[in-house]
Amino acid sequence: MCGRFVVSQKVTDLTEVFDAENDYDDWEPRFSLAPTDSVPIVRERADSATGAFVRRVEPAVWSFHPSFMRDSKRPQFNSRIETVATNGLWKGAFASGRCIVPMHGYYEWTGEPGHKQAHFLRGPDDLLAAAGISTARKLDDGTWQVSTSIITREARDASGEIHDRMPVYLPLDAVDRYLDPTKLDAGGMQAMVDFLIEASDHVAPTITEYEVDPRVNNHRRIDPTDPSLIEPLETSGS
Repeated sequence: MCGRFVVSQKVTDLTEVFDAENDYDDWEPRFSLAPTDSVPIVRERADSATGAFVRRVEPAVWSFHPSFMRDSKRPQFNSRIETVATNGLWKGAFASGRCIVPMHGYYEWTGEPGHKQAHFLRGPDDLLAAAGISTARKLDDGTWQVSTSIITREARDASGEIHDRMPVYLPLDAVDRYLDPTKLDAGGMQAMVDFLIEASDHVAPTITEYEVDPRVNNHRRIDPTDPSLIEPLETSGS
């Protein structure tokens, strides 16, 4: 599962890594992003003037909301890889709205309510490329809102002892294939699921975790721009 994550990179870092154009000028690094927050995604879509496909870093609401879905108080922020190609809520976006959700790492928790210990999970480098899906809907004021969901899989990393799910992380050299804007048919979607599983198997064992200060537990009471949120928790024995 992924219910809170970190993007420590500036937009210029993201555009350089993903060879993308910048469509998110006001992005600032965040060390605690929660469902319904605006997050950066990377996707390819046709330019309205030329029709050519362009890769961009752009904002999206982390709560998947296609135009056909009624308003819901429960944000849809994770999609299971087991059903992303077959579930009616996700499959249209998986066929033609694939995106990357960049992140430095993500949080998980252990323990009982009221006494939960926060853990930060990250890779060996500063940037992880999580597979996601995106969609767009027209709001009542006439503007368009892009929203996204992160695809998750069975945990095969350090989170396996903390939670049974983890994001589907791709090696950077697999990003181009995932972002290919070609619309997939049923067979193509299953082939893409197989590709995601195989590719993410290479990243999963590299994820490590450490405990962080439990103040991160309350997203509303912390400063999301504070980088100390991901500092390792000092123990009395250290």
